Amino acid sequence: MSTRPARRPAAHAKPVDAPVLAGVTPAAPAHAAETPTERLDRIVHTSVEPLTGGLSPVSMALAWADWAWHLGASPGRQMELGAHAAQAASRTLAQAVLPADGVDSADGSADDRVARVDDDPRFRHPAWAQWPFSVWRAGFREAEAFWRQAAVVPGMTAHHAQMTRFFAQQWLGMLAPANWLATNPVVLKDAMDSRGEHLVQGAMNWWRDMARLPDPQAEAEAAHFRVGQDLATTPGAVVYRNRLIELIRYAPQTTLVHPEPLLIVPSWIMKFYILDLSPHNSLVRYLVGQGHTVYMVSWLNPDVDDRDLTMDDYLQLGVREALRAVADLHARGTSVHTMGYCLGGTLLAIAAAALAHQGPQADAGLPPLASLTLLAAQTDFSEPGELGLFIDESQVGYLDEITRNQGYLTGKQMAGSFQFLHSRELVWTRRMREYLMGEREQKSDLMAWNADTTRMPARMHHEYLTSLYLHNALATSSYRVDGRAVSLADIRLPVFLVGTERDHISPWRSVYKLHHLTDTDIHFVLTSGGHNAGIVSEPGHPGRSYRMAHRESQGGWIESGEWLTRAQRHEGSWWPAWQAWLAARSGKPVPATPIPQRSRLGLAPGTYVMTRYSE
Repeated sequence: MSTRPARRPAAHAKPVDAPVLAGVTPAAPAHAAETPTERLDRIVHTSVEPLTGGLSPVSMALAWADWAWHLGASPGRQMELGAHAAQAASRTLAQAVLPADGVDSADGSADDRVARVDDDPRFRHPAWAQWPFSVWRAGFREAEAFWRQAAVVPGMTAHHAQMTRFFAQQWLGMLAPANWLATNPVVLKDAMDSRGEHLVQGAMNWWRDMARLPDPQAEAEAAHFRVGQDLATTPGAVVYRNRLIELIRYAPQTTLVHPEPLLIVPSWIMKFYILDLSPHNSLVRYLVGQGHTVYMVSWLNPDVDDRDLTMDDYLQLGVREALRAVADLHARGTSVHTMGYCLGGTLLAIAAAALAHQGPQADAGLPPLASLTLLAAQTDFSEPGELGLFIDESQVGYLDEITRNQGYLTGKQMAGSFQFLHSRELVWTRRMREYLMGEREQKSDLMAWNADTTRMPARMHHEYLTSLYLHNALATSSYRVDGRAVSLADIRLPVFLVGTERDHISPWRSVYKLHHLTDTDIHFVLTSGGHNAGIVSEPGHPGRSYRMAHRESQGGWIESGEWLTRAQRHEGSWWPAWQAWLAARSGKPVPATPIPQRSRLGLAPGTYVMTRYSE
């Protein structure tokens, strides 16, 4: 059911042309007429989409064929793999005939062995050291080691080699003994202790999920994570709106504030309140409490009418119009701190490079920028990590066919790729606990946000995949804005750059590459956690730590591995370090003023964030 808000007219009367890249043809409008034969091809190709999770079957088949042909033509490699398989079987058999006490060496007990080999949380429980479960575990670990070697054959393309290795891991992950009742000692003990009650509850959970029936427990938990009541509750008001964004200004919570406001540009893939979750872990609330005037971009959740929005629209209507609106609410000449998260950071880097190239005279309505903060945001996509496995020409073409008819990519269709990246945690471990042990996963504010999915317009989605992932246009200075190529080398702003240790979406070593794309002053932070949890790292959160090091303007290049050994480790949250960095680049605090009444278009969190669709 759509709760789409009424829109104000766009700030532009005329659509902005899509960026033209060297060697890249911009996508045709998604609603352009297609011939009967093209329609037939599209229907055939997309008919398997529910079975592949939105992944191109052709792309996967090409990777398989590359592996199979090279292996079939390599008898020597076949002999090597046969020998490895025999050795793995021998080691597993030896495990099966261990003494009853489980000691497999003169100085190693079963518990010692578990500690040595089981960094995998699925097998950490001491029960896995007991026969026969130890045998099944050992056999599975041997199979993992074998396929790490067997999935790659000399001569394969690097992309296909990565794909075959990754999907071999996925198949093995599905077959892991931890996923099945008869081969998981922890589940078996739980079933006996509960006299089968937990199995019955798990079966009910499975039936509700398969039949898409309402779950009373899930509904009760969802009532504790309502946007505007439990989440995204930092007081503020919408002060600007166009067809693509609402701009939220948060009310001051201190008597004195830094004179330079801070504009936050989140990713358009998810909703903005990842940065304004519950009051205790809201980055926005923390910043306002430290005396910063904070503005937040809230992206529209697009519908079929928005299918032809382009990357330039997101740049113009999303970043430049937001900056212009911030400038209108402050004294002339006031500079603005900027922060972008994930793809919002990539877009903000493009905007900063374009403004640096064009100079302040290009648009008198835009304010000068005081600093640039990028959180888990890539600017060089040459090594995008595991997410890059799902992006090649075949995959982009397949997604174009999916979005051609509906006009957008749904959040559910996007989620397939992200679940593949974390299949062990998001799929198999979760289903084992929910369906075999009857334990529904306890909801959290971060999980509620993650389930509140958004769409991406067809044309913009094609352009950002093609220009950034396939052609790496931003890093090679071939990305065009207003008809001109922009270069990150033009950026002279001080930069605060954050990567997270376990990021599968924006790997920290990829984020770090900004160091060789610009010579500006950079403070780089590597924080514990993943793409989301590493950013939502409030002070007082147990187990948090970060490393930070500074490279001065025109400083020398340090390889990421060397940076890791040099950077000092700090316990706790990185938020205070960033706040101190912002404060050091801000003017003397001035008396806080309320949000002007004339600028209020409605209370935060606004209306765009409330738009949801049944998909």
